[in-house]
Amino acid sequence: MGTFNRYFAGVLALAALTFSGPASAELGRAAPWQLGLQEAASPIMEQIHSFHNFVTAIIVVITLFVLVLLGWVMFRYNEKRNPVASRTSHHTMLEVVWTIVPILILVAIAIPSFRLLFAQYDYPKADVTINATGHQWYWSYEYPDEEIQFDSLMLADNQLKEGQPRLLSVDNEVVVPVGKNVLVQVKSTDVIHDWAMPSFGIKVDAVPGRLQTTWFRAEKEGTFYGQCSELCGRNHAFMPIAVRVVSEEEYAKWVAETKEAALDDGKSVAGAEPAGEPDADDGDKLAAIEN
Repeated sequence: MGTFNRYFAGVLALAALTFSGPASAELGRAAPWQLGLQEAASPIMEQIHSFHNFVTAIIVVITLFVLVLLGWVMFRYNEKRNPVASRTSHHTMLEVVWTIVPILILVAIAIPSFRLLFAQYDYPKADVTINATGHQWYWSYEYPDEEIQFDSLMLADNQLKEGQPRLLSVDNEVVVPVGKNVLVQVKSTDVIHDWAMPSFGIKVDAVPGRLQTTWFRAEKEGTFYGQCSELCGRNHAFMPIAVRVVSEEEYAKWVAETKEAALDDGKSVAGAEPAGEPDADDGDKLAAIEN
């Protein structure tokens, strides 16, 4: 009996780990062997979590019901137990039930689904506006209200500092204040890219000749990572996105320091040319990525 209890406890522990993926994930990025969604850092992502859990529960119940029903039919109506097959061709009540119940299930799924879609595309008044432009193979950003713009390229392995994740860290992070509505306008200069930030529940295509818009409100401070999520060429995997969420005071300080650095250097951000015009150092980084 002790062996059974230990085995049962192990199964419960495994199930707990499986369904608590978001809680155990590292903030802002996926964790090794993570099965669940990334931890929510915005109201939209919290709604996505709730909708995901709701639909998953429905799927599990339906799957178990079908499996039990199949098992019962195989056991009860096999040739040995039921040598004379039934000639019943229809059952009105049963047919009504299996038509109405799926309709009710779909309606129950549709209501929170439409509510979530409405929340994603109902843009509140923006406190910060950011223009994100996809290039092969890096991102450039512009804060039009602050007159700040810079390129953001992935750091090579020999440029990483302690604690910076490989293939996700960049030389210039997007910085936003916590608890503020951020409007992101996404476009591309060459092929289709995709600006995706899982912790914020964002995924929007960057299409040449078209301006796509999304928004988020980060409720937690920290650095959050995403990646280009549309195949865009051989270095598609090397287009990370890093967003650093800070307090309002830190954000104001960053804006002031960035503007001051731009005045000193005659550039849009310290150490970088205006968006879309990478300097020689950026060319070296792209070459290192390609190699």
